[in-house]
Amino acid sequence: MTRDLHKWLATIRVNWTKHLTWKLNLLLMVIGPAVIFYVVKINLWQSIFEFNELEVFQGYTLGKMLSYQLWVLVVSMLAQGYNSMNLAEDIRLGRISAYLIYPFSFANFHLAGFFAFQGVQIIVAGLTLAVALTSALMPMPELLDLGKGFFISMLVGLVWFQISFVIGLGAFWLEETWVLRVMFLNIASLLSGSILPLEVFPEWLQQGLMYTPFPWLTWFPAKVFMGEAEASIVTAALVLLFWYGVFRYISHLIWSRGLQLYTAAGM
Repeated sequence: MTRDLHKWLATIRVNWTKHLTWKLNLLLMVIGPAVIFYVVKINLWQSIFEFNELEVFQGYTLGKMLSYQLWVLVVSMLAQGYNSMNLAEDIRLGRISAYLIYPFSFANFHLAGFFAFQGVQIIVAGLTLAVALTSALMPMPELLDLGKGFFISMLVGLVWFQISFVIGLGAFWLEETWVLRVMFLNIASLLSGSILPLEVFPEWLQQGLMYTPFPWLTWFPAKVFMGEAEASIVTAALVLLFWYGVFRYISHLIWSRGLQLYTAAGM
């Protein structure tokens, strides 16, 4: 047990150092999404409301819509920053051969790296949230809602990691997996409420989406932060853990099958 803990901590520490080494990259992670939000989303929604002379859009005033979009940004920083590009490169270039003889499994190595990455993302999201609150673009959330939203976002991060891990394992069969990543990101952005809150969708689609992982990845955590979540935190946690287990099992099956085809090409 102690030996395994040392492996986890050492891997997390190495990855944490790697993420913080590139100062410019860290700076862009902080200011990039915020600048895009301020330049694009605020102007976009202000134009939509003003051009159509809207006071309320599907239950959202302009202020509430901007607040929702800001919480979506925070959730994406806390939970959805990981991608499987390095994983796919490890497989395609044959670098996983080294991992196969490590006393630490390939999946656990990447999971530990994800935890280190999450630490960086928490800092980035915290800075973004502080700027948003001081600029009065969103009301100050209740402390309890903030805690519950953070907890749910961490669970979303685990699910997001596992989905990305499954996509990355496609490198056993594909030369590039970026197409799969882009396809999934586009679908998830639409169906998870990242672009539009789910209230704008037809009722039948809203109900159907609740049986998929998508609403729980963005829309529900944003609603928790806003203090407007309808489902309980316990229910949401169980749903997210269920989907984490599903994708973890799928990744295990793909990994087992992929190793049978692996030839260490690129070594």
